[in-house]
This record gives sequence, C-alpha cells and structure tokens, in this order.
Amino acid sequence: MAEPLSDVLVLFGATGDLAYKQILPALHAMTRSGHLNIPIIGMVRGGWTIEQLRARARESIAAHGDLDTETFDRLSARLSCVTGDYQEPATFDALRHTLGSAERPLFYLAIPPSLFSNVVSGLARSGSEAHARVIVEKPFGRDLASAKELNAIIHRSFPESAVYRIDHFLGKEPVQNLLYFRFANTFLEPIWSRDYIDSVQITMAEAFDVQGRGRFYEEVGAIRDVFQNHILQILALLVMEQPAADDSNAIDAAKVTLLEAIRPLRPTDVVRGQYRGYRLEDGVAPRSRVETYMAAKLEIQNHRWAGVPFLIRTGKCLAITATEVRVRLKRPTSLLFDAGANSHRNEFCFGLSPDVFLALTAQAKLPGEAMIGEDVRLVERRCRADEMEPYERLLGDAMRGDQRLFASQVGVEAAWRVVDGILKSNEPVFEYDRGSWGPAEGAALAATGGWREPIVAGDRAKAKPRK
Repeated sequence: MAEPLSDVLVLFGATGDLAYKQILPALHAMTRSGHLNIPIIGMVRGGWTIEQLRARARESIAAHGDLDTETFDRLSARLSCVTGDYQEPATFDALRHTLGSAERPLFYLAIPPSLFSNVVSGLARSGSEAHARVIVEKPFGRDLASAKELNAIIHRSFPESAVYRIDHFLGKEPVQNLLYFRFANTFLEPIWSRDYIDSVQITMAEAFDVQGRGRFYEEVGAIRDVFQNHILQILALLVMEQPAADDSNAIDAAKVTLLEAIRPLRPTDVVRGQYRGYRLEDGVAPRSRVETYMAAKLEIQNHRWAGVPFLIRTGKCLAITATEVRVRLKRPTSLLFDAGANSHRNEFCFGLSPDVFLALTAQAKLPGEAMIGEDVRLVERRCRADEMEPYERLLGDAMRGDQRLFASQVGVEAAWRVVDGILKSNEPVFEYDRGSWGPAEGAALAATGGWREPIVAGDRAKAKPRK
C-alpha cells in the first residue's frame, strides 16, 4: 500500500549554506516539474522577514540553479517562515500554529547535529511530531558512539520508519545503476564472486582543494566525509546479495548484511595523506593531522568474497576529478598463450562522475604470428549525467515515504564499525603534491597489480558523452 504524501515541508536551517546551495534550488526544480505542491515553512533566526527569505531563495536559485521567473513565483507563494530560537519553546509553539491543519509534516534538519536534541524535543513538546517524517543530513555522528547517541535522541520522538538519513550520493542516477546492473543481467551472477574476480578498486578523486571550508574539513577529514558513507554505500550496492524484495527494508537488509561482513579496518590497512598547503587554509590548525587523502584495503568475510582485495582511495587535490569502480577478473588458463606473462585482464569499469559510462575490457589478438593480445574496449555505453539532481530526487522520495535511497540506523552503525578502530589511531599522515595521486605510501596497498588510472583521465579529451 502506498504511503501517504507529506502535506507540508518545514526547513530548519533555511538560511544556511546547505539550503542555499542545494535544497532551495532542488525545491525550485521540483516546482517546475510539478512535483512540489505543498506549503514550505522556513525556520529562521529572529530579525529575518519573509521578504528577506524569499530574496535569499531567489539569489540561491540564480546562483546554483536555473531561475525561471514563473516557477519562482509559484515557489515563493508557497513559502512562509517562522522566526525564533531553537532553545525557546515559543518557537515551536509558533511552528505548531503555522502548521495549522497539516497532518503529515516533513521536517528537514539542515542544521548541525549539536542542535538536534533541542529541535526534536521542541517538536515533541509542541505536539508537532505526530505522524511526521524527519530528514537528517550526513555526517550522522562522528563515530559509532556518537551515531548511537544521535539515533537515541531522534528516536525519543520519531520511530525508525519516520527517519530519513540523507546521503545525496545515493540519489545519483549512476550510483543507482550499480544496483540495477548487478541484478538485471543474468550473465553476471556466475562470475560475480571470488571464483572469477581478482580485485575491486574504487576511486573517488577530486582535483580541487577544500575551497575555503577548512574549518569544516578539520572536523571531518576524508574518512568521515566520504569513505564512511559514500564509498561504503557504493561498495554495498556493487557486491551485496540480491535483496529478497523490491522494497526499502529488503534492500537495506542486504546492504547491512554486506557491511557487517567487512572486517573492521586496522591501522595497517590504511594510508592517510595531506596535500601540501592544507595547513595554510583558513580555519586549519598549523599542525593539523587531518587527512585529505586516504587509501584502504578492505576484506569481506563471507563465502562470495573471501580473499578478494577491495582497494579504495579518495582525496582532494588529486590528478583529476573522477569517481570510478574497476572490477578486475582473474587471468584465464589457456594453452594458446602464456597467461602468466600476460598482464592484461578482463575488467568491468563503471564511470560514476563526472563522465557516466559502463565499459568492458576484453582481449583480442594483435596481427602477426605471435599469440600476443591487446586490451579492447568491447562494450562501452556513455550517457548523460543526471537529469534530476540528487536532492530533487531524494526530497521527492521522502515526501512519498520511500526509504529505498536512505540509510537506516543499523546501516549507519554498521558503516561506522568498519572505520571506528582507525579514527583515533596515531598513524602517520603523509604529505603529497597537488595534482598527484596521493602519497607514495598509498601505492603499497595495491602492490600486486597497482592502482588503475581512471579511464576518463585518458579518454576525456577524445570521447564525449553522446546525447
């Protein structure tokens, strides 16, 4: 049975950075496509007026979206605001009055986790939480203990079925395609295991630095910012077992089972790095040990994947900006040529960003008498990037009560267990040059076959996505 639609959206942090860059442009896009037909209440500090909030929304959409005057007028007409302090009961009494006859509000907590307790308790005290849903932004906690504490705070007023932990990366079409590709192709299942797969590499590289967000990055670092959430979610979608059904509970259960099978990381499994000049960024400590790069070698302790190395790397100020997944198959056994001397292998490559593609590398014989082969890109499909931005998709899903692209409490805690043991370790942080692939020490984790350079690095200049 379909879940009832939310009938009002309440945006806490309506004047904040996240709302300015992502949420307000997404609401504009939803209005234009006809997917937003409910009132929007912005929670703002004292001193703000509705005229100022509407002006900021217009500025936001002009800077980060595609401003359409007629669409914005419709969005603006639905926008109202409640002013006050989150620590004052009167603020939530005013919100309850503004909600009026709304029966199923959707609360978006685009605020620091330190404010969650005040907001959740204020909503409950005023009676605003009944039959409501709540969206919570990542990072959900700083470690396993704080994630459990946040869950306990939220569950004082909201059952797990009403909580939507948002990770915008899961809203990207190419990431969803991993799940589709994994289970929609019958040829894949017989080879998608340790019997045929030699190794898996995931690269999430960014060529830019912290872009003025040094103070924020000092609080998170690469492990908390992308590895614990984005990358582990990609990994789960790629190698989990088939869900028992096409619903949020079954899909989440399959992901959790996979995450719980990952052996928790040890310091020897990880290399940390920091780009030269990071300590000169505004808000960064002069002797900061926060990692802007991390490489890790994961082991999945189940029958399907035992013994297969999963190599992960992510970082800022790397050679290019690209997110790719490489699945390398084992060498064939053949009497026709010396497989041991042949370094080429079959490989699946998934380009997730900025170029979106699926490629299969196979072997073909070079002309001549010798049985020598070369890599051939046997299958390649390039497509346009998302037509719907992640926040637009995820907001729509939350309004419909669809949790398939959101993280559960057990899923979040399972992901934290993977990294919890290395968060406070005192291992060295190696410096690396801007524009490189990170510190030399990171290469040792992939010593058997080396890191695979993203396909887009060599192809971007000569291959453009087809429309």
